[in-house]
Amino acid sequence: MSGNKSRLAAIATINNYGPIEKSSKFVEKPSGELFGVNVFSPQEMKKFLPGKAFESLKKTIETGAHLDINIADSVAEAMQNWAQAKGASHFAHVFYPLTGLTAERHDSFLSPDKKGKAILDFSGSALIKGEPDASSLPNGGLRQTFEARGYTAWDVTSPAYIMENPNGKTLCIPTVFMSYTGEALDKKTPVLRATQALNRQAQRILKLFGDHSENMISVTCGAEQEYFLVDNNFYNLRPDLVMTGRTLFGAPPPKGQEFGDHYFGAIKERVLAFMFEVERELFKLGIPAKTRHNEVAPGQFELAPVFESANIATDHQQLVMVTLKKMAKKYGMKCLLHEKPFAGINGSGKHVNYSFSNANQGNLLDPGDTPQDNAQFLVFCAAIIQAVHKNAKLLRAIVATAGNDHRLGGNEAPPAIMSIFLGEGLTRVFEQISNGTPATAVSPKEKLNIGVDVIPPLPKDSGDRNRTSPFAFTGNRFEFRAVGSDQAVASALTAISTIIADAIDDIATRLENVTSGAPEQFNSAVHELLKSVYKKHKAVVFNGDGYSEQWQSEAEKRGLPNLRTSAEALPVLIEKETIDLYERHKVLTPSEIRSRYEIHTEQYVKKIAVEARLVVKMADTIIAPSAVRYQSELADNCVKLAKAGMKPDTAALEEVTELTRGLKVSNTALKALIARKQEDLKSQAEFCCHKILPAMEAVREYADKLEAVVADDLWALPTYQEMLFVK
Repeated sequence: MSGNKSRLAAIATINNYGPIEKSSKFVEKPSGELFGVNVFSPQEMKKFLPGKAFESLKKTIETGAHLDINIADSVAEAMQNWAQAKGASHFAHVFYPLTGLTAERHDSFLSPDKKGKAILDFSGSALIKGEPDASSLPNGGLRQTFEARGYTAWDVTSPAYIMENPNGKTLCIPTVFMSYTGEALDKKTPVLRATQALNRQAQRILKLFGDHSENMISVTCGAEQEYFLVDNNFYNLRPDLVMTGRTLFGAPPPKGQEFGDHYFGAIKERVLAFMFEVERELFKLGIPAKTRHNEVAPGQFELAPVFESANIATDHQQLVMVTLKKMAKKYGMKCLLHEKPFAGINGSGKHVNYSFSNANQGNLLDPGDTPQDNAQFLVFCAAIIQAVHKNAKLLRAIVATAGNDHRLGGNEAPPAIMSIFLGEGLTRVFEQISNGTPATAVSPKEKLNIGVDVIPPLPKDSGDRNRTSPFAFTGNRFEFRAVGSDQAVASALTAISTIIADAIDDIATRLENVTSGAPEQFNSAVHELLKSVYKKHKAVVFNGDGYSEQWQSEAEKRGLPNLRTSAEALPVLIEKETIDLYERHKVLTPSEIRSRYEIHTEQYVKKIAVEARLVVKMADTIIAPSAVRYQSELADNCVKLAKAGMKPDTAALEEVTELTRGLKVSNTALKALIARKQEDLKSQAEFCCHKILPAMEAVREYADKLEAVVADDLWALPTYQEMLFVK
């Protein structure tokens, strides 16, 4: 079947879909009954574990105390009994290597008993340690090909769970992944280390304010996930979507997102059925999916969970991505998590809502109704201002990917300039402290009168939101909006916790030095500290429109870095300041951070290389043939008219001929660039950024113009208007 016939058949298939039928596995249960049924939660642990073992494990989970290795066999037996009661036949150590994806090693509970039979066995040693190959996964030179040994180690703070498959169930055990020589080869380990670092430093501030409880401070995270859905019939006809996750070609549709009619619009039946099943699966895994809605771009959607501890949120975010992809396939769709699958319309991000809390005080970034009177909150907030200002380049570097470069700075994402939005009220408090003027009250919950009698006055938040800010205060947390939709949240959480720990370390030391032996000086010391920190770092505070051109020049005057591309941003990872920062707080060793630079830079280069080769192939084998066929039709028509004694209009033929020639010339130039290799990885990344990508765009420009003029019955690729609007 020709490409165009396949395309038309795809449209016909989609239009002929009948009503969505209820899943054969669907059981009408309240969400509360479903929630956590496949999780080895503390409640389940208590049922299956001996009392002392349960209390010991609970203490480790809640306080961060060392795990008592002697209870491992008891926990393994309890976990096995629980899993087998659920129907599990296998167990898997689940970890998150530096691919950014989820990795699993599966083993059966069955073990030979040397009598020709098998027994069900799961020991403490099998629970605690696994052994995948450490050289076959990205390691940035930490392991050579012949040095294969690596270990997965049970993370007791993240609960085990059951993953269901139509043919069986598997007990999944969240683990860290490390090399034989002890280096972290995963995303999870640094999150745990950074949380420890923040806990150590923040405890010092709490003690200065009289909280000596030493309750562990937990980082909390709520990661909103944006994604696109495309029908499989279209997806399979787009080699660029299949191979790279984004469209390398595609003319803008006549109608895009300019009407804003998709945002929060009524959800189509097929998509809503998919969402319901996604949420049921997430609920069973204990993932608190809360909000779902249509996003701004046609074909784009969002799922948002409730806050959880950062480590569990990291694991759950990976499960969310896996579940979205799995369920989309079931409904005949493909879930696209690429940051910019369609040029010219909004891309997808992952908004990481960040805070930290302890059992004694709750959320430590909650200002209360009167933030001007909450000195402890202001100290933590000042630390974050200092952290972002000093480490703006690092925050840009940890979201640097080939995909995210297409999104950052667009109208759906913050600019590559890292700034903080505090809101009018909180900014006023810091300005008054900085200027030495008495702090005026921030209105605690104004009422918003709508003017409709049947609708009561609504409580008004103390500040507006700013969707153009990469690091925005949103009432009782900060929202880091620069993370790409395809990225794990782990790197962002690691960096944010580390830079805040570093700032708190500095601030706590200054307060301890001033107030040691003189408690009565504490209030004035806090005031002077807040004044000093804000004056020094206020340049990073910006409450205006981050999309405006004026902000670009204003940010430059303020000395804020603007690393527009990954090629510029990634080398920040191996700058001395970055290495010293991570080493100082025992989050990443110098070799671990250098390995991450190597891996991320290599991934950037490889991603662009794959895209460039595919541009060449698609231009040569799909787009050019369509253009030539149309060119031939036009030429034949001109000949027929001339033979009939009529003067043919050759304008269309000339246009297609010129565009086809331009396509060929630009594609030949791209081939020549692809063949050139640079002397080192950094140079290759810069070459990809500044030479390969512009050359790819040159080919695309001719191809997209051809799409606009070639006869529709000859164009083989599904178009934007079909992929985005036909559901």
